Amino acid sequence: MANKNSTAKKLDLSVLKKFNFAKFKRFKGVQIVSKIAIYFVLICIGFIFLEPILEMLSKSIMQAKDLIDPSITWIAKHATLDNFKNAASTLSVPGSLLNSVWFSALLAICQTAVSATTAFAMSRYTFKGRNFWFVMLIIAFIIPIPLVTIPRIIVFTTVENIIGFKLINTVVPQILMSVLGQGAYSTMLILIFYNFFNMIPKSLDEAAMMDGAGSLKVFYHVAIRLSISTILVVFLFSFVFNWNETYTTNLMTGDSLTLLPGKLAMFDNGMASAGNSVNEANRMAATLIAIAPLLLLYACVQKQFIEGIENTGITGE
Repeated sequence: MANKNSTAKKLDLSVLKKFNFAKFKRFKGVQIVSKIAIYFVLICIGFIFLEPILEMLSKSIMQAKDLIDPSITWIAKHATLDNFKNAASTLSVPGSLLNSVWFSALLAICQTAVSATTAFAMSRYTFKGRNFWFVMLIIAFIIPIPLVTIPRIIVFTTVENIIGFKLINTVVPQILMSVLGQGAYSTMLILIFYNFFNMIPKSLDEAAMMDGAGSLKVFYHVAIRLSISTILVVFLFSFVFNWNETYTTNLMTGDSLTLLPGKLAMFDNGMASAGNSVNEANRMAATLIAIAPLLLLYACVQKQFIEGIENTGITGE
């Protein structure tokens, strides 16, 4: 009887091992298939974002005969860099590039500072009309920019007549708007800071106040020091917004400042006046020159930018 029981136990154990091994193989197979599916989806999404840039790179080095050749799709048969030379000449590089960098950076610094202080006040203090101003922030985010452009021009024109100092067709209006919280997408930047400051425990503020810190010290030592990554995110967003913003910039600054995106918008006319033919390769080369600083900037601070996005909760987490 003992031998029969031991034999039965061995059979049960062997069957159990076979079952577990089969189950493990099935589970491992599901994991492999799921990973393949995830990577396939990620590659497809990545290609959707990279395809325009890859196409620009491909067409920017093509000659005119390559563009009209139906057998050429991606790889040029007669590659050339003359398109970049012509585009750089028409875009007035490096003058327009330097102007765009310092102007966008200045506006971004102003917007970041104002957005941080405004969001801190909205997050930490209770005052009369707080909810009203928060609703106004949301409405300002909804209202289209062209709808408020004419009133802004009227205001600056009126101020010009009062002080006798020229404002329109200078860089002053946009700097003032950035300082007063009316810059490009300032509402969005304020809400990013507001969301992050709400995640900081108010007990830290109370502890700092018990140690004798005032409002400014609490703002600097608690809010600002804990939001370095958020500041970087807001600055980058503001820099990109102001870099690409041409509607208000063209109306306010006029021809007082030569900016790269503005020259890109007038690219066709510039090439025609220079006596050169305009084709898709020229346009692609000019577009690459215009976005190259933004791509370089993101490549340098990619890690910090992603960390800041995670900290600000923009993803909804």
